[in-house]
Amino acid sequence: MNKLTLQDLRKSDLQGKRVVLRVDYNVPLDDRLEITDDTRIRATLPTLELLTGAGARVVILSHFGRPKGKPVPEMSLRPAADRLRALLPGHRVEFVEETVGPRAEEATRELKDGDVLVLENTRFLPGEEKNDPDLARQMAALGDLYVNDAFGAAHRAHASTAGIAEVMRADGRAAAAGLLMEKELEYLGPLLESPESPFVAIIGGSKISGKIDVIQNLLPRVDRLLVGGAMANTFFRAMGLQTGTSLVEEDRIEMAGDLLRTAGDKILLPTDCVVAAKVEAGAETRVVERTGIPKDLMVLDVGPGTVDAYREVLEGARTVLWNGPMGVFEVPEFAKGTEGVALAVAEATDRGATTVVGGGDSAAAVAELGLAERISHVSTGGGASLEFLEGKTLPGVAALSDREAA
Repeated sequence: MNKLTLQDLRKSDLQGKRVVLRVDYNVPLDDRLEITDDTRIRATLPTLELLTGAGARVVILSHFGRPKGKPVPEMSLRPAADRLRALLPGHRVEFVEETVGPRAEEATRELKDGDVLVLENTRFLPGEEKNDPDLARQMAALGDLYVNDAFGAAHRAHASTAGIAEVMRADGRAAAAGLLMEKELEYLGPLLESPESPFVAIIGGSKISGKIDVIQNLLPRVDRLLVGGAMANTFFRAMGLQTGTSLVEEDRIEMAGDLLRTAGDKILLPTDCVVAAKVEAGAETRVVERTGIPKDLMVLDVGPGTVDAYREVLEGARTVLWNGPMGVFEVPEFAKGTEGVALAVAEATDRGATTVVGGGDSAAAVAELGLAERISHVSTGGGASLEFLEGKTLPGVAALSDREAA
């Protein structure tokens, strides 16, 4: 990566400086507005510990939810600030109910070395998602340099992700990638540029339309592409197979057929399926061959034969990308396919393969199964990961300082 990173900066570049740190604290809350999963907050701790350890004065910006440019109390970042305070013992962590303006600026000036200030939800401001230049300038006034550690928001050209970095650079101030951002790019970049072969991609999820650009961009690069989830049904229909009451994208059948003709034997589809009448816990299930899907049932997971076939392909892999579940894994009856593939990916890592898991559902699956430590990299990127794998430029990355120029 030719972008300036936090590790390129010296301690003297950070000590006593106000560092505006863009993070992704868009974490799930329950009805009592308590955080149910703090993974995204914990993911920023290495960057925060580096900054505070160097004596920086950290000013945190983040979005939360979709308040549509106005304050929504239930979408305040106060719970995230409270959790961060618990995760950073020994450091002063304050919260201010403003994002920009005199009060926010004054709060940044009152910081001492090693302090952390969390400002209010950037999306409370109407100019955030419009990348308003004036708002970007106000955000840039909050610090002496900028660090973006919010890879999950890097595909958005917003004031706090792109605009502020451009203002910083124009003023001769640094705009660097944080440790999490750098790690994401270090693992995702080689998948497109120089993956070690054999390179196996596993693509799941419900709709082929949401992954078509990823599939098309990966096909020239992969040795095998394994398909799962409801999107497999659309491929089945392109092959002339019956799919019962399964979810099928009727308008994508022709596209699926084109992909199969283009890819040849690179694409591997499920050979058997778990079917049921309803998507619910306790549902009666059957395992059928893909050629024998009953008219009154729907495909809700890949079958055991498919898991075995996919595991066999993964045994020889040197690089693995997995994005999307194999079935409706939230329901125990339809989780075995996803669980089997997750274990096979972990086993590939154990054999020395580089494995990358992206997408919220896939990441959740490996976490729930206790396999995250056996994966080379679990991406926090979500939509940003997909756009990167589609070959698109991410505004939040493009806006950072070039390493050579810095």
